Amino acid sequence: VVLPLTAWLGNRFQRKRFLLACIFTFTVSSLLCGLSVSLPMLLAMRVLQGIGGGALAPISQAILMESFPPSKQGIAQALFGLGVVVAPVVGPVLGGWLTDSYSWRWIFYINVPIGLFAIWAIQQTVEDPPWVSQSDPGPMDAVGLVALSLWLGCQEVALDKGQEEDWFGSPFIRVMAVLAVAGLVTFVARELKTEKPMVDLRIFRVRNFALGTALIFLTSVLIYGVGLLTPQFLQQLMGYSSLAAGIATSPLGIGAVVSMAVVGLLISKVDARAFLIIGFAVFAFAAIRLSRISLGIGPWMVFWPQVLAGSAMGLLFIPSNVAGTAPLRRDQIGSATGAMNLMRNVGGSVGIAMVSTFLARRSQLHQNMLVEHLTPQNLLLMQTMHGIGRFMSLQRATLGNGTEAALATIYRLVQQQAGLLAFADVYKGLAGVALGSIVLVLFVRKVKVQNSGVEH
Repeated sequence: VVLPLTAWLGNRFQRKRFLLACIFTFTVSSLLCGLSVSLPMLLAMRVLQGIGGGALAPISQAILMESFPPSKQGIAQALFGLGVVVAPVVGPVLGGWLTDSYSWRWIFYINVPIGLFAIWAIQQTVEDPPWVSQSDPGPMDAVGLVALSLWLGCQEVALDKGQEEDWFGSPFIRVMAVLAVAGLVTFVARELKTEKPMVDLRIFRVRNFALGTALIFLTSVLIYGVGLLTPQFLQQLMGYSSLAAGIATSPLGIGAVVSMAVVGLLISKVDARAFLIIGFAVFAFAAIRLSRISLGIGPWMVFWPQVLAGSAMGLLFIPSNVAGTAPLRRDQIGSATGAMNLMRNVGGSVGIAMVSTFLARRSQLHQNMLVEHLTPQNLLLMQTMHGIGRFMSLQRATLGNGTEAALATIYRLVQQQAGLLAFADVYKGLAGVALGSIVLVLFVRKVKVQNSGVEH
């Protein structure tokens, strides 16, 4: 909820002061999370942590974009992207190591010195530009704020609980969906009618910004989707521990760091649309490679596709931001970064929900198809069951002739193979989404960053 309100809150309370307050809130709540003595206290402090941390990404991006000249916007976006895109990849690995080596409390304690340093650095270096310090934001719109909260809150609940509650087969999910749509419609109508809205939705009339935001959404769907799939495959079917799975997927960050550095340097010389097309194509290729997984693969079979998928992050994230924000005025950048970061988060939630749902349903479908062949008329099945049962009996692992143990073993194999086929299907689905996203790129207007400014 804080994300789209970032520009209004920054103008209302002065952006530097608001940024310092957010970092202070995040730092203190992180310390209190580590000191929590009960689950309710931990949950309350996590809510406070979210309130403080929600505005950090869009404010940081806006400050970077305003601090760099047009010819160096690629570098600004690369610096921002390293934190926003790479951190979710590195975070689980670092968190797993801290938990295993020390305690879960250190996941929160580690934020304290970083937060204190950030407060000192911002106090020394950041100043509000004239269009922020001299701005005249409108009053708080209570109806719009309630509608925004209703939309995002109910949408998040529906996405989180959808698979668990059987989606629209559940009355609860149907109610959440209706409330989310009602909140969205009310919020949009309210903000478009208000002379000085809390969230400037009129910037979506700029075609490049609307398309850039849509591409950010799709990029998040893809990246969060593959970021969820690969660790699940390694843990569920390959028997990796949580830490080992996190390390195995860390090449996502390697590819992202390299590609963002390259794109940041070249974005002023190469058409952003070319990077976008290449990025979606590279991601599709990586997903197709991952769809060829088997239970006998080694680490390198996962390593290189992860590097390619990570490389797609930089190829997509920076050009989408540059192409989307280039036509906007400086006083619109705050609203734009808030909207883009909101859609990035929503895209991640949609990607996780979509992948979880399709994975479960495709696994059930493949299991049903495999079971159709497990009949008494299947001679190979009967021979296999007899061999397993005899082995179990000889090892004294079961009583009787071992038939029940053999059936249980066959069923586990069926589940394993069904899961493997489901993972392959979802990877192919993500590849299809990536290729389909190229169509949107064709409607993006050319943006050329020059030393003198931005032309479009």
